[in-house]
Amino acid sequence: MPELWGRSYARAELSQRIGGIEQVGGVRLVTLSDGVERGVRVLEFRTGTGFEFDLLVDRGFDIGRCEHAGRTLGWQSGVGFTGPWYVEPYGLGFLRSFGGGLLTTCGLDHALGPAEDSAANFHYPFKTKEVYGQHGRVSNRPARLVGYGERWDGDQCVLWAEGEVKQVAVFGEHLLLRRRVEARLGESRLQIQDVVENVGYAVTSHMYLYHVNVGFPVVDEGSELLVPSRRATPVGDYPAEGYRTMQGPQPDFVEQVFDHEIVPSADGTVPVAVVNRALGLGAYQIYRHDQLPHHFVWRMLGQGTYVVGIEPCTNRPEGRLQARERGELIELAPGEQRHYQLELGALLGAEAIEAFAARVQAQTTS
Repeated sequence: MPELWGRSYARAELSQRIGGIEQVGGVRLVTLSDGVERGVRVLEFRTGTGFEFDLLVDRGFDIGRCEHAGRTLGWQSGVGFTGPWYVEPYGLGFLRSFGGGLLTTCGLDHALGPAEDSAANFHYPFKTKEVYGQHGRVSNRPARLVGYGERWDGDQCVLWAEGEVKQVAVFGEHLLLRRRVEARLGESRLQIQDVVENVGYAVTSHMYLYHVNVGFPVVDEGSELLVPSRRATPVGDYPAEGYRTMQGPQPDFVEQVFDHEIVPSADGTVPVAVVNRALGLGAYQIYRHDQLPHHFVWRMLGQGTYVVGIEPCTNRPEGRLQARERGELIELAPGEQRHYQLELGALLGAEAIEAFAARVQAQTTS
């Protein structure tokens, strides 16, 4: 049963008190209408607890704004949630459309830094190389909206949406992402179920990364990263000491990335969070280690660009060419699928934060 304002309500009890579910929560389709965001469709989710998030239909079915009771969980950049029609796809063009939000999906055939690789698998004589921009194309592709709404399952009210994102080129990849997003009335979390399929006839590479972006006020001076890791390896010339504790915004800060050696739980899941104990607020993720065997944190504690990314991925942070050299680059045969699950949510109050911290600690000491 949904728990709203300290009381649980059966469906019949709640229905007697409201004219429709939209009085306490629900899903609403709107279209943004100004600036670079003009024309972007958004599904607004409200769960009734103060937990709200925007599902960006025309931005890869990703999660944009996310907050609890007016307190932001996800980082938002100054770029805004730019329409895909304004995208610069090559090199570092991703940074001109990287609006942030709680989730930016990276893939489907490429993630991480820009690269150039063989295109021999597509058998087109005028295309011997494929140029891959930073983090691939999927986050800048509009989705086909399959459906959305509210559904009662007994005394549980499920808010849901489904979309399909195609990444297709003539003499290129034919990949399809099917995504379902669910949240429950009375809860402060959401769940994502993804299926990536090669719907073409050529063997095609596949890389996938969930770029989960946590921002102020969760990220602030003294905020902490909770991650079940045996060790963290810096991906650059800087020390790992103290990297789990955040500083306030720094002038001229240069981004830092730390690669984790994750310890999954007995059921194969991995819990990671950024928490602000002083505020009693945190943002967390739970994913499956067998689906996403690598995890890293992006610390960008600069002035104006102040964000911590917690990022499960199919590959190591060194990127595509190193993955190919190591024999770790995934290749999808025609008709082959990969499945992924991700839970994102809010940690509310000291008790919830300490319980999550204890769960993380138990995994690293077991």
